Amino acid sequence: MTDLRWVPAQTFTMGSDRHHAEEAPARPASVDGFWIERHPVTNAQFAAFVRDTGYRTVAERPLDPADFPGAPPENLVPGSMVFTGTPGPVDLRHLAQWWAWTPGALWRRPEGRGSSLAQRADHPVVHVAHEDAAAYATWAGRALPTETEWEAAARGGLDGAAYTWGDEPRDGMANHWHGAFPWRAERGYGATTPVGTFPPNGYDLVDMAGNVWEWTADRWDGAAEPSHVVKGGSFLCADEYCSRYRPAARRPQPVDTGMSHLGFRCVVRDQLPGGGA
Repeated sequence: MTDLRWVPAQTFTMGSDRHHAEEAPARPASVDGFWIERHPVTNAQFAAFVRDTGYRTVAERPLDPADFPGAPPENLVPGSMVFTGTPGPVDLRHLAQWWAWTPGALWRRPEGRGSSLAQRADHPVVHVAHEDAAAYATWAGRALPTETEWEAAARGGLDGAAYTWGDEPRDGMANHWHGAFPWRAERGYGATTPVGTFPPNGYDLVDMAGNVWEWTADRWDGAAEPSHVVKGGSFLCADEYCSRYRPAARRPQPVDTGMSHLGFRCVVRDQLPGGGA
């Protein structure tokens, strides 16, 4: 299990009273010890799963006209949501300006038709819906983490800290947006990066802040459509927009929708360090 890192049993402070309302209240939470993958599942790892099983992701399946009455046929083709930077400054209250439903976008074509995974085998897989992530986890003999497990792992032993590395913002610690959002990213930012490009946290886990949001096993109660909690923020998290590349950050994600900044990692439970049960 060289790709896994151990997170010890603990009680820690989950959530935050200092940031977004959905993160509050800060409260004690407990987890048993568990193993978690050191980095998000990569394109190479997901490709191995697809080769072995022939699995087709949600983004590859045609939409059912019965679910979208009145929709023109050209809108019922497989696809996914792709980030597209704007040509200049925009009102940040309207995210539809930089997200577009893109026919043909899927995990192996992250920007849609004509794109590929060339030079991106070690980037996190994206455009995975919740059932896609769960199918991979089952194939791998693993599971998706609960929100509590994910947050405990992300904190790396720093109880109550704002970031995975401590309480103060620091450059060079995570793949989040640097530059003017959503139209001008600094060199080296504005897209996914190879896993492990940025430093690990206290549990030797990488990309627990930024790069891609990650699915959890927990439902988001009260959402308008079936949704699960995603954690960790992504390469699109800009300080002037959302600053959600923090352990406490969370948001709902519809279970049937993949996006170009959304991935996952898995956990293993009921197996102690050294191989004991």
